[in-house]
Amino acid sequence: MLPVKDQQTALEEFRSLPPIAPRELVGLWKGHGIPTGHPFDGVLENLSWFGKRFTPDMRVDALLFRSGDRRLVAIDPKWIPLRLALRFHEVGRMRVARNLFSYLQRGLRAKGPVASSKTMVFGGVESAAMVYDHQPIVDHFRRIHADRIMGAMTIRNDERIYFFELQRVDGP
Repeated sequence: MLPVKDQQTALEEFRSLPPIAPRELVGLWKGHGIPTGHPFDGVLENLSWFGKRFTPDMRVDALLFRSGDRRLVAIDPKWIPLRLALRFHEVGRMRVARNLFSYLQRGLRAKGPVASSKTMVFGGVESAAMVYDHQPIVDHFRRIHADRIMGAMTIRNDERIYFFELQRVDGP
């Protein structure tokens, strides 16, 4: 696991990075969280999160998870009770959650992309963002370098930010 940063340090690092255009995100990205004490730290990794896939029409498979060695499954987050997930986040890091999630993946599968990519302002800077269709979530992005970006996931009416990195990849 990466060393833990505090939310303010991660936010300052994020704000120091240059913006990125939505078109530059097109492709498949492998992700990992940046531990900052957010309730979701370690949860996505425990559930075998792979990353995100951005399509040329500015739609996004926002939550891709591994299913087996080389298969990716896109999950529709509209079925996830966000406030409960935040409240009971410790469960999301347990083996029982991983086992249950792998069992529930079939019912949670997305029928297509579940978010849109566009330009939005965050911290006074215009940059690429991903807006979920059925959750009050926006992921904001900044460039680390050509094939690596930092994300800041914001949830409406929650001051905490979940930070993560994405690395461009050719396949799972």
